[in-house]
Amino acid sequence: MSATPEVLLLDYGAGNVRSAAKALERAGMTVRVSDNPADVPHAPAVVVPGQGHFRQVMEAFEHSGFHGPVMASAAAGTPLLGICVGMQMLLEGSEEAPGVPGLGLIAGTVRKFAADPARKVPQMGWNSLRMVGDSPLLRGLDASAFAYFVHSYYVPADVQVDNGALTEYGVPFWAALSQGNLHATQFHPEKSGAVGLAILERFRENVLGG
Repeated sequence: MSATPEVLLLDYGAGNVRSAAKALERAGMTVRVSDNPADVPHAPAVVVPGQGHFRQVMEAFEHSGFHGPVMASAAAGTPLLGICVGMQMLLEGSEEAPGVPGLGLIAGTVRKFAADPARKVPQMGWNSLRMVGDSPLLRGLDASAFAYFVHSYYVPADVQVDNGALTEYGVPFWAALSQGNLHATQFHPEKSGAVGLAILERFRENVLGG
């Protein structure tokens, strides 16, 4: 039996698996990287990275064969952590790829930042996190915490999420969320220094119990 909690990191061809694996390991988890959907039903926790265009990411996810097993795993209550586009995938769809369905685990549509001379798109930089409710990812985190974002699309603040963190870039949006067994961050924990590491450690401690 592993001395540290194990997570299954999905390698479906559209996520930065290497950097995510290193960050999860630094946070004290045993990481099993897999491109085999048959591994999902046995996984104590599933991590879904995502990087690139929403259409490309969803098509890669579909072609990989992970869709069905991940949906079943989520329905069974297995903890799931989405990172970056992995967070956006949890919703029903995205303005980046109209007509391409997301996983639909959370109601709502991912939006694109409006063009604004005062703000460059994509957003690239540090944002503060405003805690909402009691997300296990953020429990006890310093109120002045900042995370690093690189994105053009966002989960709008009107998406019904019980626990998480909001931030703002022209409009308010969800920086992180926890809804039942679903957890996600729009920012990259591995690029967010001590705060990113602390959030992954809280996933290990508060969600996985390790």
